[in-house]
Amino acid sequence: MIVCHCMNISEDEIRRAVDWMRASDPDTIVTPGKVYRALGKKADCGGCLPLFMNTLESHPGTGVPAELCDLQGRRAGRGSE
Repeated sequence: MIVCHCMNISEDEIRRAVDWMRASDPDTIVTPGKVYRALGKKADCGGCLPLFMNTLESHPGTGVPAELCDLQGRRAGRGSE
C-alpha cells in the first residue's frame, strides 16, 4: 500500500528501510526523518504522517533498544547516590 503519495513511498519500502537501518546500527532510534533520508526522499505535505507513524510503530524493528529504555530514570538514580 502507498503510504506517502507525494513521494510515492510504500509500506514495504518503509519496512525495508527500517530493516536496513537496524542491520547497519542495531542501537539506532528510528524516526520518520531517518526513514525518509534512507529512502533518499523528503517529506512534502505531511498528510501521510499518521499512516507513516502507524507503519513504523507496527514494525518490530522500530522499538527502542532495551539498554536505552528508562535511561533517564537510571541517570536520575545515579545522581542521588
